[in-house]
Amino acid sequence: MMIKRRPLALLSGILSAALLGGATAGTVTYRHFRTGKPVPYAGDYAPGQTVQIPAALTPRPMELRGVWLSTQNNLDFPMHGNATEFRRTIAQRFGELRRNGFNTVFFQVRPAADAFYASALNPYSQYLAGASGVGIAGIDPLVELIAEARKQKLKFHAWFNPYRVAGYTRLRKAPYLARLDAKSFARQHPELVLEIPRRAGGYTLILNPGEPAVVRHIIASVVEVAKKYPVDGIVFDDYFYPYDPIGNADLATYRRYNPQQLSLADWRRNNVDQVIAGVRRELDRINRTKRPQIEFGISPFGIWANRKSHPAGSLTGGGETYLQHYADVRKWIRLNWIDYVIPQLYWPFGHRRAAYAGLTDWWAEQIRGTRVRLYTGHTVQEFGKSGWENPNELLDQLRYDRKHLRIQGSAFFSYRGLFTPSNWTMKEAARRLTEYFRSHPAVAPEPLPPPLQ
Repeated sequence: MMIKRRPLALLSGILSAALLGGATAGTVTYRHFRTGKPVPYAGDYAPGQTVQIPAALTPRPMELRGVWLSTQNNLDFPMHGNATEFRRTIAQRFGELRRNGFNTVFFQVRPAADAFYASALNPYSQYLAGASGVGIAGIDPLVELIAEARKQKLKFHAWFNPYRVAGYTRLRKAPYLARLDAKSFARQHPELVLEIPRRAGGYTLILNPGEPAVVRHIIASVVEVAKKYPVDGIVFDDYFYPYDPIGNADLATYRRYNPQQLSLADWRRNNVDQVIAGVRRELDRINRTKRPQIEFGISPFGIWANRKSHPAGSLTGGGETYLQHYADVRKWIRLNWIDYVIPQLYWPFGHRRAAYAGLTDWWAEQIRGTRVRLYTGHTVQEFGKSGWENPNELLDQLRYDRKHLRIQGSAFFSYRGLFTPSNWTMKEAARRLTEYFRSHPAVAPEPLPPPLQ
């Protein structure tokens, strides 16, 4: 499937250097906060090269400042028994984001082939009120979420996990699906669900990406939300094919649906391509008559491919979303199938195999000549662990981003780490970040005009 969207490189210059804050004129060598030694640019993969960072963090009055709010396993959002509790929680969560200088929330509305909204296609999520198919009496949760976001002047992006049925379960497929509501697509079509053993034991269950019915279902689920609710964006995360090896779980599907005679790896990437291209096509149709435009974004694992594996890859030595998750995000950027990308750059400057500086520069280069916006993805949860002892790391990463006009903001995973930190370093990193944001307010960029057809 191929959708051609004319690159509008000129549009990338519409936002003036004044609005974006410009690139800081002077740079300095970035040094380890304890030893004072220069920090390598790309860990073990660029010997002798050190990080050169802008001397100051220049405020930008226009930039995305987003927070991920995960409902999977109720990570950032508890279950609720009634509308009053639900409304109280979202007012508290969204109010806290606004008061601390954030302007965008990425709220997980489809954590596991289910819904945090009234759907004709998917049952209410078990993470909403405690059981699959059970809603909250008297309300549509997504209507309430969007209304509160508008009240708090936050952009609201609906976060979908396209394929996941169960991230982890000790149950085999049949007994797990039997626990889901009768409306569940996975329960209705167990033959379309893959059971994948996890390295540490148990199983991951996903909708089979190679099945045409699964492709249609995922696209239809996105379209339902885009048509029914005034969301600002639709975003997929990093879970395409699973992190654990899939083995031959989809071999029969590969043999059945492979008219182009692609290799297994290329076939899997093509399966994911069909969903991304299909969502792009349908959102374009909706956006022709809908204002404001609904944006489409992807937040992939931070390494597309290592240079050792692919000549276009980055100076890294970690997992690879191109080869492991079969997600060719670089292709989606180059074909302008997405409006923004938030690579999960969840590593510090000093990481030996996935250093922040080298990876950030790689992603900034990928969007050159496209209409795709780049927002850097940052973790808060890791602070306090080995390598994450510097409480100024987040602000230093934002300072590094100022080298690139093409980086137009950041997103932080997740709400819990920012507002209920589990150790001193995490708490201090969050404090410094939010103090900076409160001192230097910023508005989120508006959607770009529709592309020329």
